[in-house]
Amino acid sequence: MTLFSRFSAHIGSALDALAQRGAIPAGLDRAAISVEPPRDPAHGDVATNAAMVLAKPAGMNPRALAELLVAELGALDEVTGASVAGPGFINLRLADDSWRDELAAIHAEGADYGRSTMGQGRRVNVEYVSANPTGPMHVGHCRGAVVGDALAALLEYAGHEVIREYYVNDAGAQVDVLARSVHLRYREALGQHIGEIPEGLYPGDYLKPVAERLATEYGTRFVDAPESAWLGLFRAEAVSAMMDMIRADLAKLGIHHDLFSSEAELQAAGKPAAAEAWLREQGLVYDGQLEAPKGETPEDWEPVELPLFRSTQFGDDQDRPIRKSDGSWTYFGADLAYHYQKAQDADELIDIWGADHAGTVKRIKAAVAALTGGRTRFDVKLVQMVRLLKNGEPFKMSKRAGNFVTLADVVEEVGKDAVRFTMLTRKADAQMDFDFAKVVEASRDNPVFYVQYAHARIASLKRRLADAGVAPAQPNPARLDDHELGLVKLLAQFPRIVESAASAREPHRIAFYLGEVAAAFHAWWNMGNDRPEARVIVADDPELTATRLYLADGIGQVIRNGLRLMGVDALEEMH
Repeated sequence: MTLFSRFSAHIGSALDALAQRGAIPAGLDRAAISVEPPRDPAHGDVATNAAMVLAKPAGMNPRALAELLVAELGALDEVTGASVAGPGFINLRLADDSWRDELAAIHAEGADYGRSTMGQGRRVNVEYVSANPTGPMHVGHCRGAVVGDALAALLEYAGHEVIREYYVNDAGAQVDVLARSVHLRYREALGQHIGEIPEGLYPGDYLKPVAERLATEYGTRFVDAPESAWLGLFRAEAVSAMMDMIRADLAKLGIHHDLFSSEAELQAAGKPAAAEAWLREQGLVYDGQLEAPKGETPEDWEPVELPLFRSTQFGDDQDRPIRKSDGSWTYFGADLAYHYQKAQDADELIDIWGADHAGTVKRIKAAVAALTGGRTRFDVKLVQMVRLLKNGEPFKMSKRAGNFVTLADVVEEVGKDAVRFTMLTRKADAQMDFDFAKVVEASRDNPVFYVQYAHARIASLKRRLADAGVAPAQPNPARLDDHELGLVKLLAQFPRIVESAASAREPHRIAFYLGEVAAAFHAWWNMGNDRPEARVIVADDPELTATRLYLADGIGQVIRNGLRLMGVDALEEMH
C-alpha cells in the first residue's frame, strides 16, 4: 500500500468512525473523494476534498464536516498538522518518517512500485494502428502506434486485463488495388517491361519481393489470365506479405499485438448481417432514404432506399447507412459489426484513431452504445499528425516506399527510444513537431535525453563508489535532509500518477512526470558541483554516502518503472 492509498484508507476509517457516532449519515457515496498533494506545497503534504464531496449528501456545511474529519485525522501518529482551507479542503502535514517509510516501500516493491489494482481485472480491448495492409508503416501511423502501445501497458500496470488488437482492413477496394499492383510487379519479375506505374496503383519497390515469389511459384501462368483468375490469390498473398512487413516495422518500435482481426473474415462469417438482424429486432435499423446532400444538390442525385441505423437516438446528427445501394457493406456497417464482435470479449473498448477520422466518432459511439445496451465503456482517442522537421525546417527524408516516409526510416534515423518518448511528450490530440535534430540532442531541452541521462548518472554511482574507495555502510534514512525528503515526496506521487493517467487514458502524463523527476534529480546532483559536502558520494562519511545512494537508487527505480510503461529503455550509460 502506497502513501496516498494509505491515506485514502485513513479517510475511510475516519468517515466510518463519524458515521458510527451518528455525526454523519451512514452509506455516503465516497467514489469522488480524492487524495493528492496540495497544489501549493506550503499548505502541506496531503490534501483531500472529502468534506467538499460529502457535505451536500450529508446535509452539512462543508467546513463543519471538514472540522470533524480534521479532528479524526489529526490524531494519527504520522500526521503532524491538519487544517481546513477555503470552503472545506483538508490539508495534512506528515511526519518525516512517513516519507522514509515510502522510500523503503519503493525499494521493497521494486518494479511493482506504482502498480495498481484499480482496474480490478476488467478486460480492456485496445485497438491501435490498424493501418490498411497496402504497404509498410509510414510516419503517420507512428504516433498512434506509440500512444496505443503505451496506453495498453499503462492499463495493464493499473490492474486491467488488456487485449492489444490490430484490425486488418482487408475487405475494401484498396486491397484489390494492391493485388493489381502486385500483378504488375509480377509481370515485371518475369521480364516484361511495365513502364511507368499507372496512376492509382501502389508504386513502391516494397511490392517486388512478393511479386518475385509469385513469379517463382507460378511462372507465367497468370501473365495473360483474366483478372478473375488471379485477383483473389494475389490479394491474399499480398495482404499476408504486407502484414509481415507491418509486424516487422512495429517490432522496430517494440510493439507487438495479441490479436489480428480480419475484416474479410468478419464479413465471410456473416457478422455484419448478424449485427444488422439484431439491430432490426431492436428497432434500431430501418429501410429509409438518406437526406439530399446539403447545399447545391448534384444533378445526378436520386433518392435511394437503404438500411439505416438510428444513430440519432444516440446523439448523432443523422441516421447512417450500413449498406450501399449495391448491397455491399459501408465502412460504417462493417465497423459496427467489428465493434460488436470486440464487445463480446471485453468490458471496455478503446480505439486509437487518426484525427482525420474525427467525423466518424459520434456514429461509432452510437453504434456501440446500441449494441451493448450502454454497458460497455467505449473511448476513441484521436491522434494528430506529426510534422517532420530538422533544426526547425521541414525535413524531407528518402522515400523508399515510393511516396511517403516510413516508420522504419524514422526509427533508423534516431532510434526507438527517441521516437517513443517524443511521441508521448504531448497530448495525443495536440499537434506535434518531430525535429530530428532536437530528439537526439544531448541537452536538458530534449526530454528523452534528460530522463535517460538521470538514470545513467544514478547507474554510474556504483562505479564511482568503487573508485572512491568509500567503506561500506548501512543507509540511515534519518540523515536525509528536507531537500532530500522533498525528492521522496515527488517519488511518492508515482502511484497516483499511474492511476490518474490510466483513468484518463493519457499515457503522456507519465512522460511529464518523469521529466519532473529527472529535473529534480539533476538539480540535487548539481548541488555538489560547488559544495563537496552535498555530493552523493562523500568519501569521509560512509553512512551519509550509503544514505544518499539509497535515495538515488529509489529515484532510479521510479524512473525505470515509468520508462517501462512508455516502452523506453533505462540506460546504464550514455554514449
